[in-house]
Amino acid sequence: MTKIKGIIAAMQTAMHEDGSINEGELRRQINRQIGAGVDGVFCMGTNGEFFVLSAQEKIRIMEIFVEEVKGRVPVYAGTGCIGTQETVDLSRKAGEIGVDVLSVITPYFAAISQEELYRHYAAVAEAVNLPVVMYNIPSRTGVSLAPKTVSRLAKDFPNMVGVKDSSGDIGNIRQYIRETQGLDFAVLCGHDPLILETLIAGGRGGITAIANILPTVLVDIYQNYLKGDMERAREAQNAIGKMCDCVKYGNPNTVLKYAANLIGQPVGPCRKPFDILPQEAVEGIRKTIDTYYADYKNI
Repeated sequence: MTKIKGIIAAMQTAMHEDGSINEGELRRQINRQIGAGVDGVFCMGTNGEFFVLSAQEKIRIMEIFVEEVKGRVPVYAGTGCIGTQETVDLSRKAGEIGVDVLSVITPYFAAISQEELYRHYAAVAEAVNLPVVMYNIPSRTGVSLAPKTVSRLAKDFPNMVGVKDSSGDIGNIRQYIRETQGLDFAVLCGHDPLILETLIAGGRGGITAIANILPTVLVDIYQNYLKGDMERAREAQNAIGKMCDCVKYGNPNTVLKYAANLIGQPVGPCRKPFDILPQEAVEGIRKTIDTYYADYKNI
């Protein structure tokens, strides 16, 4: 089973101006990330705009990733849907395509209990042979995956191998780590400013959106941590701070796609209606790129 660790690039879905998928650019971005040294590439996460992709598009994107990666790094795919059966169906399809690891977001929109969350994830774990990483992002879903629920699932299902936490709460990350102590279970940071703190606390790495802008810097955080060079690891962590701050300007997906285009990575727009930034945001992102990008891209 794939070892869950390191810097996993939460990749943007490259699109043409009309919102259709730009397959050629998506393939180029996959190779860019692998060339930067990431430990895995992740399609159809929040940063990949899974919420505006059709089922057919999701299948094609997974095919593109598996075809282009050619086994060089693990391919992670977001297969979580609101309903359990739809999640199971897409997860099984991912296995047929050759995806290595599933990332399954909590169901969203409707209120849900911890027992319902347990049964949802249990159904997915029972339906597939692939490793499953749970995905906690309460700011978007309206529900938080409790540490006790995570540990219960990890103990009950051997292919429930990790959790990605995008809450921005290091305390919650530490609880996940404590509750799964002694298990072969990976806690991953989904909030880029906390990647190094997560590693120090006992986490295994991060699934990172900022890798779309500064992939080598994200790799440096992890690699220097592994070497025990905490000064350089901290320097790399600090180097992404200004880019992380730009998400204050609006939808993080829209902000980071605009930034990627600015630095010469033509990933196109976000799909409508999530494609507008106010002038203040445009100016702020441009200033951040002009001021910091050249210094930090090869730190």
